[in-house]
Amino acid sequence: MRPLARKPKRDLTMEEQLARGPVDLPFLMLTMMLVGIGLIMVFSASYASAYYDSSVSSPLFYIRRQSLFAAAGVVIMYLVSKINYQTLRVLSIPLLIGSIVLLILVLTPLGVDINGAQRWMYMFLVAGPTFQPSEIAKVAVIIFFAARLSKRDTEKKRKFTNRTLTGRTLNRLERIGFLELVPYGLVLGTVLVLVVLEPHMSGTILIMVGAASVLFAAGIHLGWFISLGSLAVAGLTFIIFNTDYMTSRINLWLDPWLDPRGKGYQVIQSLYAIGSGGLLGLGLGNSRQKFLYIPEPENDFIFAIVVEELGLVGALVVLILFALLILRGYWLAIHARDKFGALTIVGIITLLAVQVFLNIGVVTNLIPNTGISLPFFSYGGTALMIHMAEMGVVLSISRQIPAPKRD
Repeated sequence: MRPLARKPKRDLTMEEQLARGPVDLPFLMLTMMLVGIGLIMVFSASYASAYYDSSVSSPLFYIRRQSLFAAAGVVIMYLVSKINYQTLRVLSIPLLIGSIVLLILVLTPLGVDINGAQRWMYMFLVAGPTFQPSEIAKVAVIIFFAARLSKRDTEKKRKFTNRTLTGRTLNRLERIGFLELVPYGLVLGTVLVLVVLEPHMSGTILIMVGAASVLFAAGIHLGWFISLGSLAVAGLTFIIFNTDYMTSRINLWLDPWLDPRGKGYQVIQSLYAIGSGGLLGLGLGNSRQKFLYIPEPENDFIFAIVVEELGLVGALVVLILFALLILRGYWLAIHARDKFGALTIVGIITLLAVQVFLNIGVVTNLIPNTGISLPFFSYGGTALMIHMAEMGVVLSISRQIPAPKRD
């Protein structure tokens, strides 16, 4: 019998060839270094908490779970990095709609209330690990804005008749760029209202910053940021001072010793930990404040344990690694193949940078407590996997950077 003829292999298109390029190695290595150091610090910070917690089975409870989530996150980052990021253009609207639906569901009985805030949902609706829909909404808004704004230079400006007052008014609004901002304002306003209702002020700030960074990078006139930014600050100020939950946080920020054994306790113990670290720290694993002084030291206040154990030098190393990752991310945005890729990276990296700043600002009492975790460090499996997926998007975009522009 004659052997069956094999089908000739199809030549790869230019798009497919570009999508199979190498990822940016410096960005990948910086990400993995931060994840590795984060796991070490979760192990150190959580051991005492797990040891004295009768509800968990082992002192290694937290690090085992975080290690599993980190391994899953690395797999997710790899898989996302292999996807052609142009697919995200098509998925931008479904992803946005899905995130809005989740934000609505979290306000229903399906949402999980923790400490008076209904921000979480069970992964499997009624059981399993929890996640915050606002984490998905942050990325969805960035991708949606990036997909639409990447076509901004090719879209023709709308023209209305000058024969009517309405037409002349619309033409003026079009010339100053107001009409262009209307769809973005409606989308962003819808998401922000849902997040504020949880209430989740830190999530509100992060979503606003992510969206603003994409709009700014797309070339929206600076005057709109000044005017709308002032309006947003005024609105946030009004919400803060008319919400007992927010007002109490402001008062405790100004003077944590107003409630030293209550709501100010965590910040005070964090400052004690930072002050105890000195230049070189007490040594890895030798923190004193993690022994039931700082509540849940493996979570939002893990950076205080980093400073206490590794000292100023160790803390600076961690901050330098974050700074290098952020700078490399912006470098990739500048050299991205197209505007969509550039805007997406700008949004993701700006979110990362602001989140690092806000977390460390809270730990050092530079700013009021926002409840924002430290990326790659704070205990939390779903948050870690989402961060790794975001890094996968950046790596996917880095695959298609033209070779002559690489270092």
